[in-house]
Amino acid sequence: MKSEPDVYGITDLERDRITLWDGVRNYQARNYLKSMEVGDLAFFYHSNAKPPGIVGLMHIVEARVVDPTQFDPDSDYYDAKSSPDAPRWHTVRAEFVKKFPMISLEILRQTFTPEELAVVRQGNRLSVLPVEKEISDRIFNLISEQISNRTRSR
Repeated sequence: MKSEPDVYGITDLERDRITLWDGVRNYQARNYLKSMEVGDLAFFYHSNAKPPGIVGLMHIVEARVVDPTQFDPDSDYYDAKSSPDAPRWHTVRAEFVKKFPMISLEILRQTFTPEELAVVRQGNRLSVLPVEKEISDRIFNLISEQISNRTRSR
């Protein structure tokens, strides 16, 4: 799940502990959010950053939550075609698990093909993407290597 660190970053989630992942206004990303279950893990990815990359982990504590921003005319995410009786936008509530050394997009591109990990696909702008278990296990290995390398270099 992507967020711009100057809008809402991993340190914000660490401080808040739990957040509503609101404001997603892409149907495919919304469908990925709707497919999440309580207990699922999600990587926190800083987008539009220098460098962009995976910076933390969160888990889903509430699934298929109606996104309240769609009903607020003062919100950037207001959707006049949506109503409380027929909401168009659903999301999740996510809880902070941990922060770790960034796995940059460059490292991800060197490690995974676009077929394996959608975030490395050229032009991919979706803010929510699924990650297969085998791929997430490999990402966790990269994280462990980063932590080991940092510990050894001290």
